[in-house]
Amino acid sequence: MLNISTNSINEFVDRNKFRALREAEARQSGKVLLRLLTFMSVLILITMFLPWTQNIRSLGSVTTLKPDQRPQTIHSVIAGRIEKWFVQEGDFVNRGDTILYISEVKDEFFDPNLLTRTEEQLQAKEMSVNSYMEKVKALDSQIDAMVQTGKLKLEQAQNKWQQALLKVRSDSIEYEAALINYEIAVEQHTRMEQLFREGLKSKTDLETRKLTMQKALADKIAMENKLLASQNEVLNARVEITSVQAQYRDGVSKAESEKFAALSNMYDAEAIVTKLQNQYMNYSVRTGLYYITAPQDGYVTKAIQSGIGETIKEGEEIVSIMPAQYELAVAMYIKPIDLPLMEKGQDVQIQFDGWPAIVFSGWPNTSYGTYSGKVFAIDNFISDNGMYRVLVSPDPSSYPWPDALRVGAGTINMVLLKDVPIWYELWRKINGFPPDFYRTETNQIEPQVK
Repeated sequence: MLNISTNSINEFVDRNKFRALREAEARQSGKVLLRLLTFMSVLILITMFLPWTQNIRSLGSVTTLKPDQRPQTIHSVIAGRIEKWFVQEGDFVNRGDTILYISEVKDEFFDPNLLTRTEEQLQAKEMSVNSYMEKVKALDSQIDAMVQTGKLKLEQAQNKWQQALLKVRSDSIEYEAALINYEIAVEQHTRMEQLFREGLKSKTDLETRKLTMQKALADKIAMENKLLASQNEVLNARVEITSVQAQYRDGVSKAESEKFAALSNMYDAEAIVTKLQNQYMNYSVRTGLYYITAPQDGYVTKAIQSGIGETIKEGEEIVSIMPAQYELAVAMYIKPIDLPLMEKGQDVQIQFDGWPAIVFSGWPNTSYGTYSGKVFAIDNFISDNGMYRVLVSPDPSSYPWPDALRVGAGTINMVLLKDVPIWYELWRKINGFPPDFYRTETNQIEPQVK
C-alpha cells in the first residue's frame, strides 16, 4: 500500500486471498536497488581515477608536404587562341610534354617573318654602331695629328720668336755703336770748326769732317730703323705664337666636338641595338610560348578552358594537373587558445574519411582504424578562418597511411597531450579550462671561470 493516510487498514485485509499482494510484500527490491547503486557508485569512483589522455580535436584535410607536390593549374603566359589539344582529362604527362597549342591574337605579332625582320634591323643598327666607332677612331687620329702638328708649329714660332729676340739684341748693339760714332763725329766736327776759326785747319778739312758727321748720323738713323724693325719682328713672332695656339686649339676643339657627337650617336645606336636584342629575344621566347607544356610529371585532372578557337588572356588558368610523386600530409586547423600547446614532433591520431574507425579519444591505444602522425610545421600567422594551420606528416615508426588516400580527403584529428585522471578532465571541461601545458626546463648553472 502507499501508506498515505494515517489510518492503517492492514489488520482488516486478508493476505491469503491476494497472491499478488503477498509476493509484492515478500520482495526486497529496496535492498537490491541500494546494492546496485552502491556498486555503480564504486565503479564510477574507480573509473574517475583511470588515466585519460588529453587531446585537441580538429578537422582537416589531406594535402602534400611540399608545395610543388600539390595540385596546381597551368597558366598561359601570353594571350592567344586555342588551336589544338594534345591531351585529355586523366592522361599522364611527363615534364615537357605538350598540352595544347595556341596561336597569336595581337596584331603586332601577326607577321610570320617577325624574327627575320627584327634580326635584319638588329644587324643594320650594329653596322651603324661600327660606322660611328670607325668615325670616332678617325677623329682620334685626326686629333692626334693636329696635336702633333700644333706642337711642331708652336716650336717653330717659338724659335722664330727667339731669333727675333736675338736680332733685336744684335741690332740694339749696332745702334749703340752707330750712336757712339755719331757722337764722336759731332765732337770732331765741333773741334774742327774751332780749329778752322783759329786758322789752324782749312775749310776743306772742315767740310770733310762735316761729311763724316752726316754719314755717322745716317748710320745712326739706319741702325735705329733696323732696331725698330727687329722689335716689330719680335711682336709679330709673339702674335704668330698666339695665332698658332688659337688655330690648333680651335681645330682640336672642333674635332673633339665631332668626336663627341659621333660617340653620342654611337651610344644611341648601341641603346637601339640593345633594345632590338631584347625585342628579338622576347619575340624568340614568345614563339616558344605557343606550345604550353607540363611543368612536371603528373595527371591532367581538369581542362578549365575547352574547345578550339577559344581566346584566353595572359595568366589565365587553362588546365589543372596533379603531380605524380608526392608526400602526403594532413593540414588541420586549431584554435588560437590551443596554439601554445602545439610543438613540432607532437603525436597526432588521424581518422581519414572513408576508412571505418572506432575512436576512444581518451584512450588512443584502444582506438581502431586511426593512423599516427607527427606535427611537422606550425603556421606563425593566423589563417582566414580565424584558426592556425598545422601540418602533420606520417609517423615513420607506426603503420603507413593507406595507399588509396588522395589529396583533399577530409580528416578528423586528435592531438595527444598529457595523461590525467578522468575526474580531472571532467572538472576541466565543466570549468572551460584549456588542457594542461607543462614543460620541464633544466636550468644549468655554468661554472664561473676566474
